[in-house]
Amino acid sequence: MSFREIEPKGLNVAIFAAFDDGWALVSAGTEERANTMTISWGALGTLWSTPTATVYIRQSRYTKEFVDANDCFTISYYGPESHQALAYLGSHSGRDEDKVAKVGLTQQMFAAADGTLAPAYAEAELVLVCRKMYQVDMPVAGIVDRSVAERQYADVNDFHTQYVGFVEKAYLRDEE
Repeated sequence: MSFREIEPKGLNVAIFAAFDDGWALVSAGTEERANTMTISWGALGTLWSTPTATVYIRQSRYTKEFVDANDCFTISYYGPESHQALAYLGSHSGRDEDKVAKVGLTQQMFAAADGTLAPAYAEAELVLVCRKMYQVDMPVAGIVDRSVAERQYADVNDFHTQYVGFVEKAYLRDEE
């Protein structure tokens, strides 16, 4: 599948539905060694006068190691035909198997502004290439609404890290 680069500020995205309903993957790594996971928590917006994307990854997730070790990560969005594959990718670990090969996605590398490559998949409808610019651990103790802490963090040691990335490039799948 081919993609065309589009201006990130020109994206027409339903921002509240993009993550919750949008079936997204966050991916990081190299062409030789990468990992991905399904995400439904995130945000798109502007910070420091720049388009940004924010994702949240639990401490226990294998993908976190790849996001931590690389300057760039991708967020890629998929249509309903990919829901079964993304459900699998969100419930199985790349530590244990080549889960991407198992669901039949095709890894493709996408360039950031400086040419750094980051992985996503040819089946995506939209790929955002993000350069990490901020990250912070979100310990449960910082959650003001205790009902959220009780609902989301039965294991208080498996909290999320928040990653904010500058959206350097956006790629839209060409209609064929």
